[in-house]
Amino acid sequence: MVIDDEPLVRELLEDNIRQIPFLQWVKSCRNALEAAEALETTPADLLFLDIQMPRVNGLQFLQSLSHPPMVILVTAYEQYALEGFDLRVVDYLLKPFTFERFLKACNRAQELFRLRQNDRTPATAEVEDFFVNVEYALVRIVAADVLYVEGVKDYVKIFLSTSARPVLTRMTIKALEERLTPPAFIRTHKSFLVSVKKITTVRRDLVCIGEKEIPISASYKANITRLLK
Repeated sequence: MVIDDEPLVRELLEDNIRQIPFLQWVKSCRNALEAAEALETTPADLLFLDIQMPRVNGLQFLQSLSHPPMVILVTAYEQYALEGFDLRVVDYLLKPFTFERFLKACNRAQELFRLRQNDRTPATAEVEDFFVNVEYALVRIVAADVLYVEGVKDYVKIFLSTSARPVLTRMTIKALEERLTPPAFIRTHKSFLVSVKKITTVRRDLVCIGEKEIPISASYKANITRLLK
């Protein structure tokens, strides 16, 4: 998410973000108040945050967040660098900056993100493989290969990374959920169960596994919120 009161800077940051494969631009805000409202509905792992903005400056905004995302400060004023690092920002970009310097800051953010994800991974046993009935035969399902599961009435479709076609078996998604347990798998919708490790993108009302968009319903939104903390 980009937060800056200068339109040209917002456009530059958006363009830079789009050129980096591991980043996805989600929103741009003109001030801190607009950003605070946006964060309530639009999850963001990383903020590109200006300091000098009207009403509430960037540092005040950052201090107001109880669980702030990672932050890269983007400013024309170097005197705030010490205060920024006291707030544990990832990096401090001084305007004007080159794309190479921008990329260096983003690489730092990616490294920190990976470290935090590893720290948050619970030390639990892996989900075990299992068998399901398919046309009068038992078919082995390797849990690590499961991308997501879609429930269709009394059947489920199990989509695998190793097969172009899903495995169709007669059972409820609730019964399968007892085998594909959290935190490795989570429900996003009454009809969908997804592998957390296979999620590539999280948006407001859906998650993506590659090109596949899977809805997030209001009843299961808390699962995604816990995942992003």
